[in-house]
Amino acid sequence: MVIARSLRALDWLNFFVANVQTGFGPFIASYLAANKWTQGEIGLMLSVGTISAMASQLPAGALVDAMRNKKFAALSAIIAIIVSALLLAASPTFVPVFAAEVLHGFASCMLVPAMAAISLALVSRADLGDRLGRNARWASIGSALTAALMGAFGEYLSLRSVFFLTAALAVPAIFALRMIHYDAPPVVPRAPPGKPKLTPEGEERESLRDLLKDRRLLIFAACVVLFHLSNAAMLNLAAGEVTAHMGDNVQLVIAACIIVPQFIVAALSPWVGRQAQKWGRRPVLILGFCALPVRAIFFAGVSSPYLLVPVQMLDGISAAVFGVMLPLIAADVAGGRGHYNLTIGFFGLAAGVGATLSTAAAGFAADRFGTAMSFFGLAGAGALAVLMVWLAMPETRTAHGVVEGEAKPSV
Repeated sequence: MVIARSLRALDWLNFFVANVQTGFGPFIASYLAANKWTQGEIGLMLSVGTISAMASQLPAGALVDAMRNKKFAALSAIIAIIVSALLLAASPTFVPVFAAEVLHGFASCMLVPAMAAISLALVSRADLGDRLGRNARWASIGSALTAALMGAFGEYLSLRSVFFLTAALAVPAIFALRMIHYDAPPVVPRAPPGKPKLTPEGEERESLRDLLKDRRLLIFAACVVLFHLSNAAMLNLAAGEVTAHMGDNVQLVIAACIIVPQFIVAALSPWVGRQAQKWGRRPVLILGFCALPVRAIFFAGVSSPYLLVPVQMLDGISAAVFGVMLPLIAADVAGGRGHYNLTIGFFGLAAGVGATLSTAAAGFAADRFGTAMSFFGLAGAGALAVLMVWLAMPETRTAHGVVEGEAKPSV
C-alpha cells in the first residue's frame, strides 16, 4: 500500500516538475525581449544557462551519488528552481537573470538524477523500464498542459506572471515529493584501510577511472552526442523558415510543433519502457534514432508550413525513446557498483555538447548553403547515430542480467 501510494505520488511529482521546467523555455527569451534586451544580449544570457547546465552535469550527478537521502536532493533542487523563477520575476536586469540562469542550470542537473534514483529505489530492476516510461508520460502531459497555461498567462496577464506561476507550480511538486516513502539504503559498510570503498549492498564500488573505461558508457555517450547533434537544431531551423514565409497563425503552428510531440511521448513512453525490458535496449534505440534522419529529410522537402506539425510528430517517437533509455542504460552501466547518478550526468553532458554543436553548425550551414542543405546535414548526423547504435553499441540489458533477487544498482 505504501509503495503503491508512493508510485502515484511519483507520477504527480513528474507532472509538476515538468510544469516548473516549462517556465524556463522560450518564455525567458520573450520576457527579456519585452524588456528591451537585444537579441545578442538574450543569446548571451541563454548561453550562460546552457554552459551552466553542461558544467554542472558531472558535479551534480556526483553530489546526488554522495547524498544518502535522494528526496532531500530533489527537494533542494526544486527550491533552487523556485528561487530562480522568483529572481526572473523580480527584475529583468543582468545580475538577477544571470544568477537565475546559473542556479537553474545546476538545480536541473541535480533534479534529473535525483528523480531517477527515487524511481530506482521504489521499483525492482526488472520494472525500471516500465517505471521510467510512466515518468516520461506524466512529464510530457505536464509539459504540454503547462505550455498552454503559461501561454495564456503571458498573453492575458503579463510575461512576468509566467515566472510567478512557475514558482507556484513547484509547491505541489514538493507536496508530491513528501508523499513518497521508501526504505532508506543501508549504511555503507566501512571498508578496511587500504581496501576499495563499498556500495550500500556491500559490493566493491567501482572507481571513477574504471567507470570511464567502460566501453558501453563511452559508446552510448557518443550516440547521445550524435542524437542531439541531429535533433537539437531541427525545430529551431523549421520555426525560422515558418516565421520568414508565413504571416498569420505562425505562433499557433510553432506551438503545435511543441505540444503535439509531447502527447506522442505520453502515449509511447510506457510501451518503450516495457519493450526495452523484453527486446533489449538496442532494438528500441534503433527505432527511436531512425526517426531522426527521416524527420530531417521531410523538413527539407516540406513546402507548406502546415505540414510541419505532422512531420514534427516524429520527434515524439525519438523523445519517448531517448527519455526512457538514457536513465535505463545508465542503470545498466552502473550496475550494483555505484555512480548511477554520475553516469546520468555524464550522458547529460554528452547531450549538452551535441545540442550546442547542433545549433551552431546548423545556423552556419543554413547561412552558407541554404536551409535545405542544413537539414540534409542534420539528417546525415542522425544517420550516423543510427549506424553507431547498430554497429557499435553493445546490448546493455544482458551485461548485468536481471534475475529475481538481484541487488538493485546503488543509487
